Amino acid sequence: MMYGIAILPSAEIKEFANSYRKRFDPYYRVISPHITVREKEEWTEEQLQAAISHLEDLSRTVSPFQLTFNRFSSYFPVNNVIYLALEQVEPVIDLHDNLCTGPLVDTEKAYNYHPHLTIGQKLGADELHDVLASVKNTPVDFSFNVDSIQLLGKQENGEWSVIRSFPLQG
Repeated sequence: MMYGIAILPSAEIKEFANSYRKRFDPYYRVISPHITVREKEEWTEEQLQAAISHLEDLSRTVSPFQLTFNRFSSYFPVNNVIYLALEQVEPVIDLHDNLCTGPLVDTEKAYNYHPHLTIGQKLGADELHDVLASVKNTPVDFSFNVDSIQLLGKQENGEWSVIRSFPLQG
C-alpha cells in the first residue's frame, strides 16, 4: 500500500485552499489539502510498523508549533504548481529532517524539501500565468497550530485517508 506523512491544516484553511483546488488541482477529490512532510511511498507491512514506531517516538519529542500561510507562490519554471506559501518554513523543515531518519530515511530525493500547500498543479503555462496574475494581490493570512502529524494511506479507490494521527507531545 502507498503511504505518506502530512500536516493537515485547520478547516478554515482547507476551505480556502479547496476553493482554488476544485478548479486547478486534478487531485482535489482524492486528497485533502495538506503539507507533505514525507513523500508517498509503497511500504510493506513490516515497513509500515517500523514507520509507526518511528512516528510514535518522534511525536513524543516534537512540541506543537504555529504556521502561517502568507501568500501564493509557484515553482515555475521548474514545475507548473501553484501553492500557498508559509511565512516560516523552518519548523516544518526541522520536522521533516527529524522524521526522515532511521526507517524513514529518504535516499532518493529528487529535490530539496520545501513545505507548502498545493492549490494548483498540472497546469499549462498560459493557465499557470493567468491564475498567478489573478491571485497575486489576493491577501493571504491564515495561521493554525500544528499539534499532530498524520500517516495517510492510499485506498483501493485512489482516495487518501488518515490511517493514524500522532499528537505532538514534546
